[in-house]
Amino acid sequence: MAETNLQILLKRRPVGAPVEADFDIVETPVPEPGDGQVLVRARYLSLDPYMRGRMADAKSYAKPVALGAVMEGQTAGEVVASRHPGFKPGDIVLGGYGWQRFSVVGPERLFKVPEADPPLSSSLGVLGMPGLTAWTGLEDIGQPKAGETVVVSAASGAVGQVVGQIAKIRGCKVVGVAGGAKKCDFVVKELGFDACLDHHGDLEAQLDAAAPEGIDVYWENVGGKTQAAVFPRFRDFGRMVMCGMIAQYNEAPGADASGAPPGPNLGPVVRKRLRIQGFIVSDTGWSRYATFRAEMEGWIRAGRLRWREDVVDGLRNAPRAFIGLLKGENFGKLVIKID
Repeated sequence: MAETNLQILLKRRPVGAPVEADFDIVETPVPEPGDGQVLVRARYLSLDPYMRGRMADAKSYAKPVALGAVMEGQTAGEVVASRHPGFKPGDIVLGGYGWQRFSVVGPERLFKVPEADPPLSSSLGVLGMPGLTAWTGLEDIGQPKAGETVVVSAASGAVGQVVGQIAKIRGCKVVGVAGGAKKCDFVVKELGFDACLDHHGDLEAQLDAAAPEGIDVYWENVGGKTQAAVFPRFRDFGRMVMCGMIAQYNEAPGADASGAPPGPNLGPVVRKRLRIQGFIVSDTGWSRYATFRAEMEGWIRAGRLRWREDVVDGLRNAPRAFIGLLKGENFGKLVIKID
């Protein structure tokens, strides 16, 4: 094969916010699939906040990326060679691996997907891991009921925009939190949330005005001051779905052993009988992918589900785009279009 495998490697572990010098860009030979494996040429790469955790050498639910290894990430693309009977050259698939042009993968969690309508990039967003995260977390933990009030942080992001729309479909009042008037306008006017609050302003006052009845479900993507403003406003039997804490991903170690900043006073958890639960989509989500995708595609065809993508051209631009993602510079699901 004439092409080379353009790869982005983890050069060093960041302290605080990542910088471009933490990555290496190299070209290597295109790999060959072994028995039972598939070679995928990526067309799109998903960039997601969880990747910051993979860059740290810290105990977590998954192993960190090794120094000198390809950065972790999911791709959608085309099968170019296969030694597995279930896949053939030309198949369009979700499940390629890493910040690289070509990847050799096994059949586990490799899904054939339509190339168009919706576009392939959506298989990394609304119909991919972020959408599956939203669907699974609401189904298993949030359990929104008609008439309840749901607050979604990072509401214009890849996960948040799906969470809020599913909650609306379930008959809830939905209040988003996002950064700036442009994102908030999109959340209300395009996604159909009932309100969206700018986290740069007085969140406590905005929450009191938008949700005077209190909050039943809070989808946590960011932590920090947004969590602090939401927590006292929970109603009895409220649920907090702990998906992410992006405001703290770049925190350097602090005074306590964990390095985490102080959290809310958890005393009301007992009095209000609150449920606070974290989850990892890979625990139970991918085994239900077919059910998830069928339901989501039905809502898309019915015009009940919309999404926005932030597409960056060129794999070499992935480090810069990822750094911006952690600063909230993206608008919608961030994907790299592989050159």
